[in-house]
Amino acid sequence: MRVGFIGLGQMGSAIAANLLKAGHDLTVWNRSADKAKDLVAAGAHLATSPAEAAQGEVAMSMLSDDAAVEAVVYGENGILGAPALHVSHSTIGIPLVERLAKDHAARSGFVSAPVFGRPAAAQAAKLFVVAAGDGEAIDRCAPLFEAIGQRTFRVGASPSAASLVKLGGNFMIMAAVEAMAEAMTLVEAGGVDRRAMLDVLTGTIFNAPVYSLYGELLVEDRFRPAGFAAPLGLKDMNLVDAAATASRVPMPVLGVVRDHLRSTIASHGSDVDWAGIALAVRQAAGKH
Repeated sequence: MRVGFIGLGQMGSAIAANLLKAGHDLTVWNRSADKAKDLVAAGAHLATSPAEAAQGEVAMSMLSDDAAVEAVVYGENGILGAPALHVSHSTIGIPLVERLAKDHAARSGFVSAPVFGRPAAAQAAKLFVVAAGDGEAIDRCAPLFEAIGQRTFRVGASPSAASLVKLGGNFMIMAAVEAMAEAMTLVEAGGVDRRAMLDVLTGTIFNAPVYSLYGELLVEDRFRPAGFAAPLGLKDMNLVDAAATASRVPMPVLGVVRDHLRSTIASHGSDVDWAGIALAVRQAAGKH
């Protein structure tokens, strides 16, 4: 399949590499073209603009925030009006998803397909894809999703459904990290090793990937290099808050998580992983 890929950060580069490995004819674009070197060396074509990358059958994008997506779609030489079906893997706000769906509807079509999984999962083609949009459009993307992930979940005909699921899931990840950080800080204050606590949790009723993966980060203080930087986590929690406000849904735990993300960024910088909220929890307890 002729595929364009736009956005070559940690996640995007890994996803694009797996599309190449699966034999797709890949054209890539990134604001900083040097990030495409390895992909081009492996056989990808380098586009000079987002529009050029969207001349095939499908154009997939993985970008950091709403502004980056808007620039690629609506900016100079953007993909709006290009022939490729736009598949957005980015975690973005519901209003923008609805705008993209409306504006692409009369042209190439739009599928919202955010993913769950950190860079290591992206490299291993083990992402979970959450897709929403026109059923036939998702069918067309099935070989691409199979090349990058271990399972695809279809959650509705409205693209915003996938984005809501993604935002809700990211909130739950942060809530789980917050709970583990608080519990580990408590037991450590009483003389129990964090590792022992994690072994009990994951060996009994909390045997789930989110606890084992993030629990290891907390036990080992492995917050750099960031797999997902705290400012991006804060961006996502702000998007969750906007969605909750629009739907009049109270989310009190969200306020705690956002405050700890802000504290972590202020105290430890923008290059810390979002799991670094554990540092804010410990600091509040006087356990540096």
